[in-house]
Amino acid sequence: MLRDRIRTSLAQIGQALRTPEAFALRWHQEGAPYGASVFAALALPSIAGTTTYGLIMGLLEGPRMMLRDGLYLSTAAGMAWALPLPALYILNSLTGSRLRASTTFLAALVTTSWGALAMLAAIPITWFVTIALPFPFILLVVHVAAFTIVGIAMVDVFCRVMETLEPARGRSPAWWLALVGAIGAELFYAFGLFAFAGLS
Repeated sequence: MLRDRIRTSLAQIGQALRTPEAFALRWHQEGAPYGASVFAALALPSIAGTTTYGLIMGLLEGPRMMLRDGLYLSTAAGMAWALPLPALYILNSLTGSRLRASTTFLAALVTTSWGALAMLAAIPITWFVTIALPFPFILLVVHVAAFTIVGIAMVDVFCRVMETLEPARGRSPAWWLALVGAIGAELFYAFGLFAFAGLS
C-alpha cells in the first residue's frame, strides 16, 4: 500500500516537472486528484536546488560560509515566492480569475520546483568558474547571469501554466513575478549573498 502510494506520488511529480501545464490543469479540472504528499514532495526540489546552489556561492570561504549561504539562499527564495502569493490570489480574483487558492499555490510550487532543477543544472558551470577564476567581479557576473537565466525560464513556465489554466486571461498574472523578483533581490542583498563589493 505504502509502496504504491510512493510510486504514484513519484509519477505525479515526474509529470509536474515534465509537463507542468497538464499537471496543474488536471488539479484545476478534477478538484484534488493529488494527495498532500505530492505538495510536500514538490517543495523538496525547490529546497534542494536553492540550498545546493547556495553551497557553491560560499565555496571559496569555507564550509561554514557554504552552509550559511545554502540556508540563506533557500530561505530568501522561499520568502520571495511566499510573501506575494496571497496578493496574486486576491488581485487575480478581483480581476475575474476563477482559480482556487490551491490551484494558484500549485502553479507557483510547480514553477519553483522546475526553477530549482534549472539551478542544479547551472551548478557545474558556476562551480568550474568559482574554482578556475576566483575573482569577485567574475563570480558576481556569473551568479547574476545564472539567476537571470533561471528567472527567465521560470517566468515562461509560470506564464504557460497560468495561460493553460485560464486561456481567456492569457499571461496577465505574470505581473506578480516582478514583485517576486524585487523582493528576492532585496532579500539576497540583505542576506549578503552577492558580493557587490566586487564591482568596486
